[in-house]
Amino acid sequence: MELTDRVAVVTGAGGGIGRALVDALRGAGARVAATDRDGALGGVDADLVRPLDVTDADATAAMLTEVAGALGPVDLFFANAGVAAGTDPVETPDDVWDTVLDVNVRAHITAARLLLPGWLERGEGYFVATASAAGLLTQIGSAPYAVSKHAAVAFAEWLSVTYGGRGLRVSTVCPMGVATPMLEVDPGGMGSRATGAVRAAGEVLTPEAVADAVVEGVRREEFLILPHPEVLTFFRRKGDDYERWLAGMRRLQDSLG
Repeated sequence: MELTDRVAVVTGAGGGIGRALVDALRGAGARVAATDRDGALGGVDADLVRPLDVTDADATAAMLTEVAGALGPVDLFFANAGVAAGTDPVETPDDVWDTVLDVNVRAHITAARLLLPGWLERGEGYFVATASAAGLLTQIGSAPYAVSKHAAVAFAEWLSVTYGGRGLRVSTVCPMGVATPMLEVDPGGMGSRATGAVRAAGEVLTPEAVADAVVEGVRREEFLILPHPEVLTFFRRKGDDYERWLAGMRRLQDSLG
Protein backbone atom coordinates (compact mmCIF):
# COMPACT_ATOMS: atom_id res chain seq x y z
CA MET A 1 0.00 0.00 0.00
CA GLU A 2 1.21 3.46 -0.85
CA LEU A 3 0.39 6.01 1.84
CA THR A 4 0.13 9.22 -0.18
CA ASP A 5 -3.29 10.83 0.42
CA ARG A 6 -4.45 7.90 2.53
CA VAL A 7 -6.40 8.72 5.70
CA ALA A 8 -4.92 7.19 8.85
CA VAL A 9 -6.02 7.21 12.49
CA VAL A 10 -3.41 6.69 15.21
CA THR A 11 -4.48 6.03 18.80
CA GLY A 12 -2.11 6.60 21.69
CA ALA A 13 -0.52 9.38 19.63
CA GLY A 14 0.47 11.63 22.52
CA GLY A 15 3.95 10.17 22.85
CA GLY A 16 6.26 7.27 22.18
CA ILE A 17 5.56 5.09 19.16
CA GLY A 18 2.23 6.80 18.50
CA ARG A 19 3.64 10.30 18.15
CA ALA A 20 6.48 8.98 15.99
CA LEU A 21 3.94 7.17 13.81
CA VAL A 22 2.03 10.39 13.23
CA ASP A 23 5.20 12.09 12.02
CA ALA A 24 6.28 9.12 9.86
CA LEU A 25 2.87 8.74 8.24
CA ARG A 26 2.61 12.44 7.46
CA GLY A 27 6.11 12.31 6.06
CA ALA A 28 4.90 9.52 3.77
CA GLY A 29 2.07 11.70 2.50
CA ALA A 30 -0.86 10.41 4.58
CA ARG A 31 -3.52 12.57 6.18
CA VAL A 32 -3.43 11.69 9.86
CA ALA A 33 -5.86 11.96 12.77
CA ALA A 34 -4.06 11.73 16.12
CA THR A 35 -5.95 10.61 19.21
CA ASP A 36 -5.03 10.08 22.84
CA ARG A 37 -6.35 10.72 26.30
CA ASP A 38 -7.25 14.23 27.45
CA GLY A 39 -4.16 16.33 28.02
CA ALA A 40 -1.78 13.95 26.24
CA LEU A 41 -1.77 15.54 22.78
CA GLY A 42 0.14 18.75 23.38
CA GLY A 43 2.49 19.54 20.52
CA VAL A 44 1.31 16.71 18.26
CA ASP A 45 1.40 17.87 14.63
CA ALA A 46 -1.41 16.13 12.73
CA ASP A 47 -4.19 17.00 10.30
CA LEU A 48 -6.74 16.37 13.04
CA VAL A 49 -6.02 16.13 16.77
CA ARG A 50 -8.76 14.78 19.01
CA PRO A 51 -8.91 13.49 22.59
CA LEU A 52 -10.20 9.93 22.83
CA ASP A 53 -10.68 7.25 25.46
CA VAL A 54 -10.27 4.13 23.33
CA THR A 55 -12.28 2.07 25.83
CA ASP A 56 -15.38 4.19 25.08
CA ALA A 57 -17.11 2.66 22.05
CA ASP A 58 -19.46 5.62 21.52
CA ALA A 59 -16.56 8.09 21.64
CA THR A 60 -14.62 5.96 19.16
CA ALA A 61 -17.59 5.90 16.78
CA ALA A 62 -17.96 9.68 17.06
CA MET A 63 -14.24 10.16 16.40
CA LEU A 64 -14.35 8.01 13.25
CA THR A 65 -17.36 9.96 11.99
CA GLU A 66 -15.53 13.24 12.61
CA VAL A 67 -12.40 11.99 10.81
CA ALA A 68 -14.45 10.88 7.79
CA GLY A 69 -16.09 14.30 7.61
CA ALA A 70 -12.86 16.25 7.97
CA LEU A 71 -10.32 14.10 6.13
CA GLY A 72 -12.26 11.43 4.25
CA PRO A 73 -13.04 7.76 4.88
CA VAL A 74 -10.48 6.02 7.09
CA ASP A 75 -8.07 3.86 5.08
CA LEU A 76 -5.75 2.78 7.90
CA PHE A 77 -6.36 2.39 11.61
CA PHE A 78 -3.36 2.13 13.92
CA ALA A 79 -4.53 0.55 17.18
CA ASN A 80 -1.50 1.80 19.05
CA ALA A 81 -2.82 2.87 22.47
CA GLY A 82 -1.54 0.55 25.16
CA VAL A 83 -0.97 0.25 28.88
CA ALA A 84 1.51 -1.79 30.90
CA ALA A 85 0.41 -2.70 34.39
CA GLY A 86 0.14 -5.61 36.77
CA THR A 87 2.49 -8.32 37.89
CA ASP A 88 1.58 -11.71 39.33
CA PRO A 89 -2.06 -12.76 38.72
CA VAL A 90 -2.49 -13.38 42.44
CA GLU A 91 -1.35 -9.87 43.33
CA THR A 92 -2.94 -7.98 40.43
CA PRO A 93 -6.51 -6.83 41.22
CA ASP A 94 -9.41 -7.24 38.81
CA ASP A 95 -9.61 -3.54 37.98
CA VAL A 96 -6.03 -3.57 36.68
CA TRP A 97 -6.74 -6.65 34.57
CA ASP A 98 -9.84 -4.93 33.21
CA THR A 99 -7.92 -1.76 32.29
CA VAL A 100 -5.14 -3.64 30.51
CA LEU A 101 -7.54 -5.87 28.59
CA ASP A 102 -9.85 -2.96 27.72
CA VAL A 103 -7.07 -0.84 26.23
CA ASN A 104 -4.80 -3.52 24.76
CA VAL A 105 -7.46 -5.84 23.30
CA ARG A 106 -11.08 -4.72 23.53
CA ALA A 107 -10.32 -1.33 21.99
CA HIS A 108 -9.02 -3.19 18.93
CA ILE A 109 -12.26 -5.17 18.74
CA THR A 110 -14.32 -1.99 19.04
CA ALA A 111 -12.42 -0.26 16.23
CA ALA A 112 -12.66 -3.28 13.94
CA ARG A 113 -16.38 -3.61 14.60
CA LEU A 114 -16.91 0.00 13.56
CA LEU A 115 -14.61 0.01 10.54
CA LEU A 116 -15.13 -3.41 8.98
CA PRO A 117 -18.54 -2.78 7.34
CA GLY A 118 -17.22 0.21 5.39
CA TRP A 119 -13.93 -1.44 4.54
CA LEU A 120 -15.60 -4.59 3.25
CA GLU A 121 -18.04 -2.55 1.20
CA ARG A 122 -15.15 -0.60 -0.36
CA GLY A 123 -13.07 -3.74 -0.79
CA GLU A 124 -10.07 -2.44 1.14
CA GLY A 125 -8.88 -1.26 4.52
CA TYR A 126 -5.86 -1.65 6.75
CA PHE A 127 -5.80 -2.53 10.46
CA VAL A 128 -2.46 -2.21 12.26
CA ALA A 129 -2.18 -3.45 15.85
CA THR A 130 0.72 -2.40 18.04
CA ALA A 131 1.34 -5.50 20.08
CA SER A 132 4.80 -6.41 21.37
CA ALA A 133 7.34 -9.17 21.21
CA ALA A 134 5.48 -10.22 24.36
CA GLY A 135 2.57 -11.14 22.09
CA LEU A 136 4.70 -13.74 20.33
CA LEU A 137 6.90 -14.74 23.28
CA THR A 138 5.83 -13.59 26.75
CA GLN A 139 6.54 -10.87 29.30
CA ILE A 140 8.46 -11.87 32.38
CA GLY A 141 6.98 -10.21 35.43
CA SER A 142 3.60 -9.07 34.07
CA ALA A 143 0.81 -11.53 33.44
CA PRO A 144 -1.73 -8.89 32.23
CA TYR A 145 0.69 -7.46 29.68
CA ALA A 146 1.71 -10.87 28.34
CA VAL A 147 -1.87 -12.12 28.10
CA SER A 148 -3.25 -8.95 26.51
CA LYS A 149 -0.50 -8.72 23.90
CA HIS A 150 -0.97 -12.40 22.97
CA ALA A 151 -4.66 -11.63 22.54
CA ALA A 152 -3.91 -8.58 20.35
CA VAL A 153 -1.81 -10.73 18.03
CA ALA A 154 -4.48 -13.45 18.01
CA PHE A 155 -7.20 -10.97 17.08
CA ALA A 156 -5.07 -9.54 14.27
CA GLU A 157 -4.42 -13.07 12.98
CA TRP A 158 -8.15 -13.79 13.01
CA LEU A 159 -8.93 -10.60 11.09
CA SER A 160 -6.34 -11.47 8.45
CA VAL A 161 -7.55 -15.04 8.04
CA THR A 162 -11.22 -14.11 7.98
CA TYR A 163 -11.18 -10.97 5.84
CA GLY A 164 -7.84 -11.00 4.02
CA GLY A 165 -9.53 -12.44 0.94
CA ARG A 166 -11.95 -9.51 0.88
CA GLY A 167 -9.40 -6.72 0.73
CA LEU A 168 -8.55 -6.24 4.40
CA ARG A 169 -4.85 -5.88 5.11
CA VAL A 170 -3.64 -6.52 8.64
CA SER A 171 -0.31 -5.98 10.37
CA THR A 172 0.80 -6.49 13.93
CA VAL A 173 3.83 -4.64 15.30
CA CYS A 174 5.95 -6.65 17.75
CA PRO A 175 9.01 -4.75 19.00
CA MET A 176 11.07 -5.51 22.07
CA GLY A 177 12.50 -2.57 24.01
CA VAL A 178 11.52 0.93 22.89
CA ALA A 179 12.73 4.10 24.61
CA THR A 180 9.40 5.32 25.95
CA PRO A 181 8.26 6.28 29.46
CA MET A 182 6.59 2.86 29.70
CA LEU A 183 10.06 1.28 29.77
CA GLU A 184 12.09 4.03 31.34
CA VAL A 185 10.01 4.88 34.40
CA ASP A 186 7.56 1.96 34.56
CA PRO A 187 4.50 4.16 35.26
CA GLY A 188 2.18 1.15 35.09
CA GLY A 189 3.92 -0.65 37.90
CA MET A 190 5.02 -3.82 36.06
CA GLY A 191 8.14 -3.78 38.20
CA SER A 192 11.88 -3.96 37.71
CA ARG A 193 11.80 -7.62 36.68
CA ALA A 194 9.63 -6.87 33.67
CA THR A 195 11.57 -3.82 32.52
CA GLY A 196 14.85 -5.60 33.25
CA ALA A 197 13.81 -8.50 31.03
CA VAL A 198 13.06 -6.10 28.17
CA ARG A 199 16.41 -4.35 28.51
CA ALA A 200 18.26 -7.67 28.69
CA ALA A 201 16.62 -8.99 25.52
CA GLY A 202 18.30 -6.67 23.02
CA GLU A 203 18.80 -3.12 21.79
CA VAL A 204 16.39 -0.46 22.98
CA LEU A 205 15.16 1.35 19.86
CA THR A 206 13.91 4.90 19.51
CA PRO A 207 10.21 5.38 18.78
CA GLU A 208 11.23 6.95 15.46
CA ALA A 209 13.08 3.79 14.41
CA VAL A 210 10.01 1.71 15.22
CA ALA A 211 7.72 4.07 13.33
CA ASP A 212 9.96 3.91 10.25
CA ALA A 213 9.85 0.11 10.41
CA VAL A 214 6.06 0.22 10.66
CA VAL A 215 5.69 2.47 7.64
CA GLU A 216 7.93 0.20 5.57
CA GLY A 217 6.11 -2.90 6.81
CA VAL A 218 2.75 -1.38 5.87
CA ARG A 219 4.05 -0.51 2.41
CA ARG A 220 5.06 -4.17 2.01
CA GLU A 221 1.79 -5.32 3.62
CA GLU A 222 3.63 -7.58 6.07
CA PHE A 223 1.58 -9.19 8.78
CA LEU A 224 4.46 -9.41 11.26
CA ILE A 225 6.35 -6.14 11.52
CA LEU A 226 9.45 -6.79 13.61
CA PRO A 227 11.57 -3.69 14.34
CA HIS A 228 13.88 -6.08 16.22
CA PRO A 229 14.57 -8.81 13.61
CA GLU A 230 15.89 -11.17 16.30
CA VAL A 231 12.32 -11.60 17.56
CA LEU A 232 11.70 -13.91 14.60
CA THR A 233 14.65 -16.07 15.69
CA PHE A 234 13.28 -16.26 19.24
CA PHE A 235 9.81 -17.08 17.92
CA ARG A 236 11.16 -19.89 15.74
CA ARG A 237 13.10 -21.34 18.67
CA LYS A 238 9.94 -21.30 20.73
CA GLY A 239 8.06 -23.21 18.04
CA ASP A 240 10.92 -25.65 17.38
CA ASP A 241 11.33 -26.76 21.00
CA TYR A 242 8.72 -25.37 23.37
CA GLU A 243 10.07 -27.17 26.45
CA ARG A 244 13.59 -25.90 25.88
CA TRP A 245 12.29 -22.37 25.30
CA LEU A 246 10.27 -22.44 28.53
CA ALA A 247 13.29 -23.67 30.47
CA GLY A 248 15.38 -20.87 28.99
CA MET A 249 12.81 -18.26 29.95
CA ARG A 250 12.73 -19.63 33.49
CA ARG A 251 16.52 -19.25 33.66
CA LEU A 252 16.24 -15.68 32.39
CA GLN A 253 13.63 -14.91 35.03
CA ASP A 254 15.83 -16.37 37.78
CA SER A 255 18.78 -14.29 36.60
CA LEU A 256 16.71 -11.15 37.04
CA GLY A 257 15.98 -11.93 40.68
